[in-house]
Amino acid sequence: MAGHSSDTITAIATPIGEGGISVIRVSGPEAHPLVAKGFRGKIDLGKAESHTAHFGRFVSPDNTHLDDVVAVVYRGPNSYTGEDTVEVSCHGGLYVTRRIVEALIEYGCRHAEPGEFTKRAFLNGKMDLSQAEAVADLIHARTERSREASLQQLAGSLSVRIEQLRQNLIQTSGMLELELDFAEDGYEFADRERVKNQLEGAITHIGELLASYQRGRVYRDGVKIVLAGMPNVGKSSLLNALLRQNRAIVTEIPGTTRDTIEENLVIDGVLFRIVDTAGLRETIDSVEAEGVRRSHDQVKSGDVLLLVLDTSKEPRREELDLAKRLVQDLKKKSAPVILVLNKIDLVKNGKSGKLAEALEMPHAVEVSALTGDGLDGLRRMLVDTTVGSGAGLGEASVTVTNARHFDSLQRAKERLGLTLESLKAGQSSEFLAVDLRGALDSLGEITGAVTTDDILNEIFAKFCIGK
Repeated sequence: MAGHSSDTITAIATPIGEGGISVIRVSGPEAHPLVAKGFRGKIDLGKAESHTAHFGRFVSPDNTHLDDVVAVVYRGPNSYTGEDTVEVSCHGGLYVTRRIVEALIEYGCRHAEPGEFTKRAFLNGKMDLSQAEAVADLIHARTERSREASLQQLAGSLSVRIEQLRQNLIQTSGMLELELDFAEDGYEFADRERVKNQLEGAITHIGELLASYQRGRVYRDGVKIVLAGMPNVGKSSLLNALLRQNRAIVTEIPGTTRDTIEENLVIDGVLFRIVDTAGLRETIDSVEAEGVRRSHDQVKSGDVLLLVLDTSKEPRREELDLAKRLVQDLKKKSAPVILVLNKIDLVKNGKSGKLAEALEMPHAVEVSALTGDGLDGLRRMLVDTTVGSGAGLGEASVTVTNARHFDSLQRAKERLGLTLESLKAGQSSEFLAVDLRGALDSLGEITGAVTTDDILNEIFAKFCIGK
């Protein structure tokens, strides 16, 4: 993203299409006078006080009346971007909105690039980099927990924790680097025992943040659940029952499902992407065989596998062998497997429990896709397996949701570990300072205290235009 901080930029800030109103955002040093060129009202926008709204007409450079608008004036630094800003609300038609944007560009604005308003907010100190990323996450939030996690980060919970870590380590780093100036005299300004305690404490804190990422990733991106099993065990019926709609075709003919079907389901504020797959078996039908191949691919890429068995029939050796292979394969990637014992409405007491024992499955639930029995238990198990029982976002908790932050924290922890090893080995302050500075840089990347144009461009290019 090119840097044009002296430009005045404009873009439509609301979704494109027909609606009650559209909002056009203008930000930059000439925002007020440029909008004033097209605004016809009782007041000169260039002289309007901050945080005031004004009704008037908006005209093009050839004096064509484009629409009646409301212009809200903000004066920097008390605005979203920290710059002078005007937000023009017009009627929500696509044509009229674009005409006003075109007029603003003719008056001297430049069209904003993706995420440029939020990038300017970051560069002007209105928010740090992790908070800027939370803005995009909040816009794309699809569940309650995703919204809560985004707001938590936007409020600065992660930033505060990172800054506390950095400040403690900066003091230690400063003392170690000061020793370099007196290396020949053998002076030590940093107490080694205190440094050791600080490093161990920082490593522990970072470890706690890293441990929260699995839950945070689920909140942000959702969980991919794959339904797998032999043909006619009730996978499609289970999908329909969980969704409470007839999404998949259900028949008594084995191999009805030929391709994967994916649908979204929200349980307790968590997004689950449930994939129904073709029955896993050997087949000479080329179409069904392709469906089976795709099923195997889905199983490998899933976050959680629901292994469905029909408990109304005695399981065949082929079915048990398949189940054991799938369980072993997913153990290698640490993906949990939940054994779903379906059709319990046709089963005599005790039979389904023996299946769970035979397969040595710690997570098993009995259900009937036909009657709905056991489905609430399955829903609870899905939530407990992915985010933990009773897991939530308390005011004091900090949850890492962003892969970039996770990577930076991992690198910081590694460098702190190296610093601690060097300290215990009695290495000189020069070696300690280099690794400690590397850890500080990794932590600084999270909030933007340390950053590069490449990092900024990559982050803000993912934003929508107008934000």
